[in-house]
Amino acid sequence: MNAKSLLLVFMLGVGTAGCASDDNLAAKEANDPLEPMNRFFFDFNQRLDRHAALPAATFYANTVPRGIRGNIHNVLTNLGGPVNVANDILQAEFEFAGIAGARFLVNSTVGVAGIFDVATDWGLPERGRDFGETLGVYGVGQGPYLVLPFRGPTSVRDFAGGYVDGYFSPLRLLHYSGSNYVGLVKSSLGSVDNRSANIVTYRDIERASVDYYATMRAYYRQRRERQVEDKAVQTAELPDF
Repeated sequence: MNAKSLLLVFMLGVGTAGCASDDNLAAKEANDPLEPMNRFFFDFNQRLDRHAALPAATFYANTVPRGIRGNIHNVLTNLGGPVNVANDILQAEFEFAGIAGARFLVNSTVGVAGIFDVATDWGLPERGRDFGETLGVYGVGQGPYLVLPFRGPTSVRDFAGGYVDGYFSPLRLLHYSGSNYVGLVKSSLGSVDNRSANIVTYRDIERASVDYYATMRAYYRQRRERQVEDKAVQTAELPDF
């Protein structure tokens, strides 16, 4: 979803936000002025998940051997190396930037394009950072909460951060024919990989929630706050959005 699409979604949300009650303190406290629109897209994404994403993720988890799934996850993680380096530098975390750069170099070469996570065995642990977190480190708040179709929960800050991160992706820096298809394959694999890793987590959260939308909103906010503070995030507590 590009900037023009976000603007259109935002304008639609402003139109529907008037339907929300001024007494909705939970939405105000969560900085969720577009809650009616967000709930609409949340329900849309839930239906899409039940009929497409979850079955695909379940099939993937049950049929693809764990080792191959691990290799695919390693490749996807490795592609984020330059993004980590750039954001560590922007956050003046130069030691971590060096580690991230070394990880990307080692796994891209010795690890055969990132298929094998050699760097971790060599004492170079993975530490993901993104521009939304960088803005948070600079003191920029998350801003209004958003739920985007086909994407899920985010915020104005994190959506903008993801757009900037895209410019540091190796797939964008390289010029080759069919780049759009490669990007689509990467996005699809990333979605399946993430969803398959969180099948139990999302199920348990939904079963325990009185208001699943509000619970996921709170969890997203908490997870991003911990990531900005560079605190450990336990997947069992907060899902990996």
